[in-house]
Amino acid sequence: MLKNELEDFLHFLQVERGLAVNTLTSYRRDLTNYIAYITKELQKISWNDVSRNDILQFLYHLKDNGKSSATISRHISSIRSFHQFLVREQIVKQDASLHVEKPKKDRTLPDILSQEDIDKLLEINDHTPLGLRTKAMLELLYATGLRVTEMISLKTNDLHLMMGFVQCFGKGSKERIVPLGDTAKKALEDYLEFGRPHLVKGQSTKTLFVNQHGRPLSRQGFWKILKKRALEAEIRKNITPHTLRHSFATHLLENGADLRIVQEMLGHEDISTTQIYTHVTKTRLKDMYKAYHPRA
Repeated sequence: MLKNELEDFLHFLQVERGLAVNTLTSYRRDLTNYIAYITKELQKISWNDVSRNDILQFLYHLKDNGKSSATISRHISSIRSFHQFLVREQIVKQDASLHVEKPKKDRTLPDILSQEDIDKLLEINDHTPLGLRTKAMLELLYATGLRVTEMISLKTNDLHLMMGFVQCFGKGSKERIVPLGDTAKKALEDYLEFGRPHLVKGQSTKTLFVNQHGRPLSRQGFWKILKKRALEAEIRKNITPHTLRHSFATHLLENGADLRIVQEMLGHEDISTTQIYTHVTKTRLKDMYKAYHPRA
């Protein structure tokens, strides 16, 4: 019974609020976990039986299982939206999530690559279709700071190479325009002319980056490509798909870029999210001072 309300809620988000597929997937995952705990562990059969304490028990369960503050905060947001929907649809009289507070976020500094490591990662001399694709993707990510999901969602007509920018849709389907440098433009031109036609094999698809079968590249597919390339470049640091985004922002700020311009290019709604990169640059300056100053 409780799962029926979940499907109604997801339908509401899709139809009336027009949320993106990835956002809907996140809601489904969080609320499926929540409902499973409510029904199996707490034996609740009606939403009218669910209390604030029940929600708190679920959140403690997440914490006990090693979930981060960010993950717990995301679950709380999903649960709040869901319970507000239940009240609006008159399924329950009171919002059990009303006074559930989010935990303070862990302010961990993002991992970034040095300029030297970036140069090694992007020094790709493989001129096969797959090599040209790898070169184009990595140059694009470092040139623009796009999220990986944004990159693999790009269509060929989102590139405006003559004018030197890429058009993408970020979180909440918000559009933004990000400039491209000459190196990224050249890599993309080579991929479009000599790489992509061999991969799509005459299939009709507008997706910019495709796999060896001509189908849209997945996040997991890109992850494997990145790991393989890092190994080839003999980079020992742990690299994730977000590492190039973090490096893009940090290197811009280190070279004097305005914080609000970086915020706009990253697609951050709140500038406080972008400010974490200023802490990274300060930390790197301290490390360099300690390493090279004779009296450090």
